[in-house]
Amino acid sequence: MQRLAHKVAVITGGANGIGRAAALKFVNEGARVIIWDVNTEKGAATLAELNAIQPGNHFARVDTTQLAAVEAATAEVLAAYGQIDILVNNAGITRDATLAKMTPEQWQQVIDVNLTGVFNCTKAISVGMAERGSGRIINTSSVVGLYGNFGQTNYVATKAGVIGMTKTWARELGRKGILVNAVAPGFIATDMVTAMPEKVLDMMRARSPLNRLGTPEDIANVYCFLASDEASYISGATISVDGALSL
Repeated sequence: MQRLAHKVAVITGGANGIGRAAALKFVNEGARVIIWDVNTEKGAATLAELNAIQPGNHFARVDTTQLAAVEAATAEVLAAYGQIDILVNNAGITRDATLAKMTPEQWQQVIDVNLTGVFNCTKAISVGMAERGSGRIINTSSVVGLYGNFGQTNYVATKAGVIGMTKTWARELGRKGILVNAVAPGFIATDMVTAMPEKVLDMMRARSPLNRLGTPEDIANVYCFLASDEASYISGATISVDGALSL
């Protein structure tokens, strides 16, 4: 039985990496998926993969840092599909530098995408969920949001902030039938990570008790669980998917 049959899901940053893996997982579980991303080339390629499995999915170029753009995209999805059952706030960027070297522009770019983008999408989409009396919102944090990381003041601030917003929204939206949770990935073998020098990858593997990197599918599986009826009494939680890295 498909766990997400008849559900409509919006996945931000769904063109590649963890977002792409989540989109493929959701479609295989019966959902219709709408990808919001700024990378049109990869977005179109992922959409073709999704529609080869099950037709009826969609890609739109959406800048989640702009509330007006998000509200317009939300209206388009509702007009085409009639509902949004699941929101996965997955879009994120890094602009790493130590505190001394980080520029105000680097700080603000990460805040805009990783924090304001999550706020914008949740604000726009939760309205319809509340009207229908149900919904699932899944926010992507990171294990560094739990314990910090050298040279990532901006990124860590956003990922810790996502956890705080998740807990707040779980309290505010629960009475409206909306469950809100966060997932905190560890070191995941996305294209960006696997392009790093092998010495760095070895150090990453060595820090995990499981002695390996996670896969995008490892994260997508948890997204799917939280979006399904199996997680109907879980809200306000942050689930670390890191191979015991954060212990």
